[in-house]
Amino acid sequence: MFSQYLVYSATLLGLSTAYATPRGTVPDDGFPNPNPQQLLSIEQQADGLLSNLPPPPTLSQAGITNFQLIAFNENLEVSFFQEIISNITNHVPGFEVESSTYSEAALLEVLKTVKAQEELHAITAITTLQNFKAPLVPLPCTYDFPSTTLEEAITLAETLTAVVLGTLQDAEQSFAQNGDDGPVRAVSSVIGQEGEQNGFYRVLLNRKPSEKPFLTTNVAAFAFSALQQFVVSCPFDVAQIPLPIFPGLSVLTAPEARDMYLSFSADLSGNPQVHEGSDFAGLFVTYLVGQQLPISEPIINPKFDGGVLTFDALFPFTENIMSGLSIAALTNASNFANADALVANTLAAPGLIQVNDPLLPSSKASNYSSSA
Repeated sequence: MFSQYLVYSATLLGLSTAYATPRGTVPDDGFPNPNPQQLLSIEQQADGLLSNLPPPPTLSQAGITNFQLIAFNENLEVSFFQEIISNITNHVPGFEVESSTYSEAALLEVLKTVKAQEELHAITAITTLQNFKAPLVPLPCTYDFPSTTLEEAITLAETLTAVVLGTLQDAEQSFAQNGDDGPVRAVSSVIGQEGEQNGFYRVLLNRKPSEKPFLTTNVAAFAFSALQQFVVSCPFDVAQIPLPIFPGLSVLTAPEARDMYLSFSADLSGNPQVHEGSDFAGLFVTYLVGQQLPISEPIINPKFDGGVLTFDALFPFTENIMSGLSIAALTNASNFANADALVANTLAAPGLIQVNDPLLPSSKASNYSSSA
């Protein structure tokens, strides 16, 4: 059955596993450069047309970076949903649909519509970049996704979408700060659409469809870092997207809905400021939760071996009601004024933590059977 508590970190998300379709599989509908007839087919499957509003007259450099990240993420999501569709269609073991609510045909129709909608999101971002002659227009990469069952795939879809919902908040904030009012309406419409998706995934996972009153925010650099864990190779230099890529922060303890200490690890061998004999007393795990100020907890029990730092930190669930998604970072400071301030003081991130109570008793909890 679907798990009561889910935990993902950048490192855990990147586990390489065997799967049925070639890595980086993309649709045969002409994406990301469909001809007019192919585009119409995508729009029909997506239940809507690309916007025909003219592009904004100007776009700041920060706005261009936002659209580079959006395109990078949307290309990945297209490949991810294409893989799930292929695995279900080809009856790959572990991807059987055994639902009392949705037939295989119904679930495939939903996923095909989502994939088409993600294609239109990507095309919109790419077209925007082309309009401003951006130095990089991201094309689909080759990816390696860790899901070996349908349960794992839907769980990963929910986690990725929750991260995207937080990252698009960051994009909107950036647009506001840099005078980029042109894209705001379109990006806001995508936020709503992604929220509709995630409510569906959460119902499939036996969770309440609406996760929190205020969804957890995120920052672009953390999202970009997390996505790297799925990338095998890209047909462009990823470093051309001007965002830092942090070492992954692994969450080693399954979180529960209570105050507890979680164990973490991070490979800091590439950080010249961290070495044997370093003073780790000034390091913190800083959590992003909902729309609260960042929450920093000092690390304890640090152990540094071969460049890998392992440590514990309090997960202060009760006071902060940390249901749903929390995003953790290893930072060398605390008392941050906002999420944006974390980036300059981050050593490793993100650790993606999910705590979700089942909606129904375990005997009735799952729409799907699973060997997990």
